[in-house]
Amino acid sequence: MGKESEDKAERILSIYTRLKMGKVIFKEKESAEFGVATRTIQRDIADIQCFLQNQTMESGEVQEIIFDKKIGGYILQTKSRMQFEGKEILAIVKVLLESRSLMKTELFPMIRKLIGICNDETEEKLLEDLLKNEMFHYVELQHGKQLLDRIWELEQAVKKQEYIEIQYKRLKNNELVTRKIKPVGIMFSEFYFYLTAYIEDIDKEARFQNPNDTYPTIYRIDRLLDVKRLDEYFKIPYADRFEEGEFKKRVQFMYGGRLRKIKFLYKGNSIDFILDRFPTAEILQKNEKGVVVQAEVFGNGIDMWLRSQGSEIEVL
Repeated sequence: MGKESEDKAERILSIYTRLKMGKVIFKEKESAEFGVATRTIQRDIADIQCFLQNQTMESGEVQEIIFDKKIGGYILQTKSRMQFEGKEILAIVKVLLESRSLMKTELFPMIRKLIGICNDETEEKLLEDLLKNEMFHYVELQHGKQLLDRIWELEQAVKKQEYIEIQYKRLKNNELVTRKIKPVGIMFSEFYFYLTAYIEDIDKEARFQNPNDTYPTIYRIDRLLDVKRLDEYFKIPYADRFEEGEFKKRVQFMYGGRLRKIKFLYKGNSIDFILDRFPTAEILQKNEKGVVVQAEVFGNGIDMWLRSQGSEIEVL
């Protein structure tokens, strides 16, 4: 370690130690003491702040360096261990309720646990009052299935790259189908949880609309009649691994089909609505007629969505 690095380490440790002791750090004083510019001391404080943020992830104890205007110096502020505030719990629960993704028997105990970990008794009572009406009027989905155990089981199979055998009924003709599949991800979209998987040993020419399709098949988890984890494992090379995040950007409506590029003219008033709906969207042009948008999407669900927008969208 060079002299400069040694000096920096000693300086940062000195500042950090005194902050931990409850001392006030004055930037100009530290600058004179160590013979460095004030911006160097500022960088030291930023480095300590970064270290404290990383420690928060490990220990749960929230510590941050703040500038106290009254004193004119920096102090270390320690908060309690990470706990949800009422406003955070309210936002989480509202998202859960709005999703309508779970039966009451699974969702309501989760909500009560979340409310119970609020660190303020007054906020806890307020939360109960605010959410009581929404919970009373909560409408369950028609499938009536409990899903938490199945989602957990499928996620473990994804993690272990474990083959599974599934049974489900096809929507078109109610045919009972059994498939051996490689599960690669679980996603949620508009009320439902989905399993994405590659089918093993299938005649793609006969069964697939696009035999050269390299994307996984999508199954609604509540429609799986049976799931059996097999004591067999598969490998996906790193370069070919399935990335849920990238796939989710392109699959908006959970319908199978090809990867496509679409271009349309949006004539509505809120382009943000379009950009939020399609994470891959890019604006190509703006004119007096509207905004020309291009996006990369997966599957045929986009066709139904475009038709549902009426005169606000013109497909190019």
